[in-house]
Amino acid sequence: MTAGNPWVRFAIRRASQLLLSVLVLVSAAFAMIHVLPGDPVRAALGPTAPLELINQRRAAMGLDDPLWLQYVHYLGHLLTGDLGVSMTSGLPVSDVVGARLGSTVGMAVLAFAVAVVVSIPLGTLMAILARGGRRGGDWFFTSGSVVVATIPEFLMAVGLVFVFSVQLGWTPVAGRSGPGSYVLPVLSLAIGPALMLARIVRVEMLTVLGTDYIRTARAKRLRNTAVYLRHALPNALTATLTIGGLLLGALVAGTVLIENIFAWPGLGGTIVQSILAKDYPTVQGVVLVYGVGVLLVNLVVDVALAVLDPRSAVREA
Repeated sequence: MTAGNPWVRFAIRRASQLLLSVLVLVSAAFAMIHVLPGDPVRAALGPTAPLELINQRRAAMGLDDPLWLQYVHYLGHLLTGDLGVSMTSGLPVSDVVGARLGSTVGMAVLAFAVAVVVSIPLGTLMAILARGGRRGGDWFFTSGSVVVATIPEFLMAVGLVFVFSVQLGWTPVAGRSGPGSYVLPVLSLAIGPALMLARIVRVEMLTVLGTDYIRTARAKRLRNTAVYLRHALPNALTATLTIGGLLLGALVAGTVLIENIFAWPGLGGTIVQSILAKDYPTVQGVVLVYGVGVLLVNLVVDVALAVLDPRSAVREA
C-alpha cells in the first residue's frame, strides 16, 4: 500500500540517487590522493626530512596499507565525521572546514538572494514591456544581458574592485572586515546569474501571458497587478526555481575564485592553499563539503518542485 504511493516512490528514488552520488563523490575524493603527482608526506615534512621520519608518517597515516584497505578505513572515518588530519597544520580537517564554511556559505547565499530578488521583478518587467509592444527596452535588456552574463566572474570582480575600491574608494579592496566587505564579492557572484535568471523569467512570463487562463482573467477585468502577480508569476516560476537551484550550486563552487581574488577567509582560499602545500587530506575534505553541498541543493530543488507541481513527482515515480 505504502510502496504504491507516488510520494514514497519519489522519496526512495531521490534518496537512492543521493546516496549513489555521494558514494561516487567519496570515491573520487579518495582516488585524488593517489592520482595527483608527488608525495604528500614528503611535501608536508619538507625536502630535507629524513627517510625514516617519512616512512613513519606514511605508516601512521596508513598509506602503506593495500589500496582497498585504505578505502575501507577512509569510509569508516567518514561515517564517524572524521575527515582526517591536516598535513600542514596538524589540526583535524573538520575543524579547518568548520572554521571557514560559514564565510563561504554566507557569501553564496547572499549572492543567490541578490540574484533572485533582482531577476524576478526585472524579468517580469521585461516580459510586460515586450508583451505591450515596447520593444526598445526589451531589446536593450536582452542584448545587454547576454554581453554582461558572459563576463567571467574573476573579470567582473577585478572590474568592480577597480571602479568601486580603487577609483571611488567606497568599499574595501579585500578581506572580511564588515558589511561593506561583502558588497563586491557578492556582486561579482550575483550579476551574471541574476541576468540569466531574469532572461528565463522573461521567457516564461511571455509564455504564461499568452495562455487562455490569463486571457480569461483579463476578460474578468481584473487589475493588471492581480493578473501579473497572482495568476501569471506563480506559474512562470517553476523553470526559474529549477535553474535557480542549479545556479546556487554553481555559486557555491564559484566562490573558489572569488575568495582568492578578495582574500576572503573561506573554503575557496583554503583549498587553493592546500593544493599548493599538497595537503591532500584538507583538499579531500573541502572537495567533499563542496560536492555534498551541491548535491543537497539539487535535492532541495527537486523536493520544492515536487511540492509546487505534484504531477512531476507522480511522473518520475
